[in-house]
Amino acid sequence: MAEIALFHSVLGVRPGIHDAADRLRAHGHDVTVVDQYDGRVFDDYDKAGAFARSIGYPSLMRLALDAVTELDDGFIAAGFSNGGGMAEYVATQRHVGGVLMLSGALDLAMLGVEAWPAGVPAQIHYTVDDPFRNQVGIDALVKQIRDAGAHVAVFDYPGAGHLFTDRSLESEYDEQAAELLWSRVLPFCASPPS
Repeated sequence: MAEIALFHSVLGVRPGIHDAADRLRAHGHDVTVVDQYDGRVFDDYDKAGAFARSIGYPSLMRLALDAVTELDDGFIAAGFSNGGGMAEYVATQRHVGGVLMLSGALDLAMLGVEAWPAGVPAQIHYTVDDPFRNQVGIDALVKQIRDAGAHVAVFDYPGAGHLFTDRSLESEYDEQAAELLWSRVLPFCASPPS
């Protein structure tokens, strides 16, 4: 099965990250949970965002890349929210087998990157009314991926939850949408499209 690097959201390594890692491991995958906050966890997006900005996104990107140095080429880079951007960045610096962006996808220009890696497939998952959703950025990224000759699938879910797979976030969690997401993510991990 796959090696997977899993990057947390701006809120840190919350229970939803552990649940996601456990689910992936239950399907035979070897999962590395990357903690860029050294154990710090947040409940509030504004405070979490301020903390991330205090570290600086270039430093977070460096930490993301450092965290995967021991992984063999061909691993899957996956991330929630801000972690989706980290997964994207890692994919432009290492040879990966695929990228999963879960409630987080950025135009490559925001990462200081010019092009998507040739042929690397991706999935992008968002709720339709996610308050952090940037459709212009998503559209730009989809074009960049397709321009690189890679397969990309964008999945929209009803609702407005940002981290809608995290059952510890009661106001955001959507069990039905979460199960649908995993029904799409797990086959991708088992055999990324070419």
